[in-house]
Amino acid sequence: MGRAAALLIISLALLAWFEVAPHLSSLSTWSSVGIVSLLLMPAMFSLAWLSVPVWRHPRQLAIGVALLTIATLLLSVLDAPVLANFAKFAAVTGVGLLFLSAFEALWWAVLVAVIIPFVDAYSVWRGPTHSITEHHPATFSKLSIAFVVPGGSAARLGLPDVMFFALFLGASVRWNLRPFWTWLGMTIGLGATFALTTVWSVSGLPALPGIALGFLLPNADIIWRRLSSEKALKPEEKSL
Repeated sequence: MGRAAALLIISLALLAWFEVAPHLSSLSTWSSVGIVSLLLMPAMFSLAWLSVPVWRHPRQLAIGVALLTIATLLLSVLDAPVLANFAKFAAVTGVGLLFLSAFEALWWAVLVAVIIPFVDAYSVWRGPTHSITEHHPATFSKLSIAFVVPGGSAARLGLPDVMFFALFLGASVRWNLRPFWTWLGMTIGLGATFALTTVWSVSGLPALPGIALGFLLPNADIIWRRLSSEKALKPEEKSL
């Protein structure tokens, strides 16, 4: 099955689910957590996996992101939340892949993966994200992706989380790391974060630590060898 066909089939299946789920009977909390962590998040982020090759065409990608952003706004005005949710997800995934084209070396992505979890943790617990979720929940709904469960409630993931997921996944492809294990690691990180949110009975936890670890851990040995070899080459380059 080609990427385009798989993208279409999974998108249609998810669209059908998000339309039907609000009309189903509500499930227990942990059943809902299982659906989000084990089914919906992997399915949604498989769309990111299938879209990664477009990073090689930044001009077309930028046009696509612009069109998807406009579509998100129009669909929101037309009260089509499910379609708007998908257009938003696609647009932000595209933004992450656009950022990838600006990275000149692997260590750029590694540095971002090391730093961004601390920024995200501060934002969620003390900074802008905390303020928005506590005092402006409607704004957070607009700045997040919904994963709808039976009964109509939804888990939400911030747009930066989706963007960095795409960025790190694209980095694993661009620099010949382990793309599948990167995708799996980041997906597991997101699912674990959502489960811990339920265990600890908090309104939300920073998702980027799980995403960053999902990128760094499966590729740690390759990253170490690549960065070490780059350092080893520097003295020779200077002598030339």
